[in-house]
Amino acid sequence: MSAPNAGDTAWVLVCAGLVLFMTPGLAAFYGGMVRTRNVLAMLQQNMIALGVVSLTWVLVGYTIAFGDDAGSGLFGNLELFGLTDLKVPPAPNLHVVDGRITIPTLAFVLFQMMFAVITPALVTGATAGRLRFGGWVLFLAVWSTVVYAPIAHWLWHPGGWLAKFGTQDWAGGLVVHASAGAAVLAVLLVVGRRRNWPHTAAPPNSIPLTIVGAGILWFGWFGFNGGDGLQANGLAAQAVLNTHLAAAAAMLVWLALERVTDGHSTVVGAVSGAVAGLATVTPTAGYVNAASAVAIGALAGLVCHFALKLKYLLRLDDALDVLAVHFVGGMLGTLLLGLFGNRGVNPLGADGLFLGGGGGLLWRQLVGVVSVVAFSFVLTWLIAAGVQALIGLRVPPADQERLDQAQQGADAYHLGGVTSLTAPGAPRRRTAAAPAGEPSVPPGQRVQVVTALLEPDPAANSADLRDALLRAGAISVIVSDAAVATTTPQASLLPRGYWQDQPLAARLRVTVLVGADGVGAVLDELDRMGARRADTFVQEAERVQS
Repeated sequence: MSAPNAGDTAWVLVCAGLVLFMTPGLAAFYGGMVRTRNVLAMLQQNMIALGVVSLTWVLVGYTIAFGDDAGSGLFGNLELFGLTDLKVPPAPNLHVVDGRITIPTLAFVLFQMMFAVITPALVTGATAGRLRFGGWVLFLAVWSTVVYAPIAHWLWHPGGWLAKFGTQDWAGGLVVHASAGAAVLAVLLVVGRRRNWPHTAAPPNSIPLTIVGAGILWFGWFGFNGGDGLQANGLAAQAVLNTHLAAAAAMLVWLALERVTDGHSTVVGAVSGAVAGLATVTPTAGYVNAASAVAIGALAGLVCHFALKLKYLLRLDDALDVLAVHFVGGMLGTLLLGLFGNRGVNPLGADGLFLGGGGGLLWRQLVGVVSVVAFSFVLTWLIAAGVQALIGLRVPPADQERLDQAQQGADAYHLGGVTSLTAPGAPRRRTAAAPAGEPSVPPGQRVQVVTALLEPDPAANSADLRDALLRAGAISVIVSDAAVATTTPQASLLPRGYWQDQPLAARLRVTVLVGADGVGAVLDELDRMGARRADTFVQEAERVQS
């Protein structure tokens, strides 16, 4: 056996780290697009995969995927259970490896582990707001062993039946995206829809968090696609370049379509298009040239954008469009390899239809798509239904909009309309607070309560709001959140071109205790801040005696 190549080993280990980084990136990408009260649950559902799947992979997943074929081409034997009897570096394999590969087996184990981790995590975007944590953990453990590992064996082991058949998958169009997409279809049938879907609004809680997550995914995808040749060479550079070009082309096409269909090109649309391009180029990255990668990305932006309507046609509540971006993207890229495959880029590949190779590769890719989707869908439904019957996979409907409190007893954010008000100031030395005195209401003086509703923006500076009302004669000022019914629902733009009519609008409710002779001045100040007299009330107040 040849000595391990230091450069190749270092590259594969770096790529393993990049792919690991994609899981928290996916958590942030999804976490920014769910409701405020479900953020921690979404982050947890993604991060827990790093713990659960890492262990199942070492114990049994790796030997099923990459152990010696058991003779049927369907799965490996169990000789490598628990990694207790590791053998030589990975054998020559059609999709990535040739006879010159010399890296430590453990580097390969680690690299492939990260793919096993992120694949089932993709499902969480579709099931947002509906997963019971304990059930999800059990599902992860079973699915990563029973579904993911055999599919990896089919395509990424030289003895796998699809590998011998000639189906190609460079970095996971089938193994990752198509298998996870089919799993989404099955899990959604078990956990069902959110309450009032599709008529209820689900605005994102933090688009900046989503953009940060998308940036991490794009960055990590260089390792996702660049490391699959297991060598630091020109083919790795080609795969990384193709990855970036496809994402860029898909982003621009998606933005153009948004502009035409919705009148706006949004930042969420930009990253959605980029991720669609990344998913679509994944099965082709090491088999096509740069020009083909641009074409593949452009087609991804076009097809995946229109696939957003798929969930309505199927009546499946795919919350964050995993079907449109990952499922459709993975299948599309797998089939496009049958058109754009180029042996000039990778001699271990095959020429596609556009390069004079005929329709043979396209047929083999189609067989791969049908086989992987059918296998993943059927087994996933059985696993999800079994988990639901055993310990429950779907959360009670009452918890769907408050998963953070129900599952973790905590909130991601502690900001409301009041605490988010700004005020001028600089850091000061902390001093003991003076005891709060009683409101300065002279005995016998009539006091009244003025209640008004304000738009949040004009009252954005809490110091100005307080000082103005105190100058007008206020004795006490209380500000709280409120929502008012509107005669005409306000149209709100949601991610990826969706619109939602919202019959309740956010307001600030200001309650002011003031002497009777100061009511007029307080009303004038509230008018200046945008309060409408029709929404303002003055009531007599009775002071409570201690």
